[in-house]
Amino acid sequence: MNLSDILLSRANYWCYIFIMVTGLYGMTAKRNLVKKMIGLGIFQTAIMLFYVSIGSKEGATIPILSKAAEETGVVIPAQYINPLPHVLMLTAIVVSVATLGVALALLLKLYKKHGTLEEDEILAQLREENEALHAAEGDELPAEKGEK
Repeated sequence: MNLSDILLSRANYWCYIFIMVTGLYGMTAKRNLVKKMIGLGIFQTAIMLFYVSIGSKEGATIPILSKAAEETGVVIPAQYINPLPHVLMLTAIVVSVATLGVALALLLKLYKKHGTLEEDEILAQLREENEALHAAEGDELPAEKGEK
């Protein structure tokens, strides 16, 4: 078996890696919080697809005992897929939907307060509010890192 056969036999894993890297890029490189949230959803989906593909076997069936197995009492585990990854990914789907729902609610609150979803603009507004608060109290601002 040469290298190209090995790579092609694992093509689904390469697809999951590509999808995962796309989601990771969206979370880290984008400055818009909605785009970061979309990247998070893509990343979570790639992980779920990966785990579901790990749980499948060629030629295997669902883990429900057939009549022949019940009659003979012989169970061949290699004939059945492991249901655990599928069950765990159902839980992960619920957690993913809940996470994205909470993120949407937080983004809505941020937009109402700051009028934007750009990370840099929100941070600039927070810095200005912090400076105004310290100026009103007559306190000096804490020194920036690297300043004396």
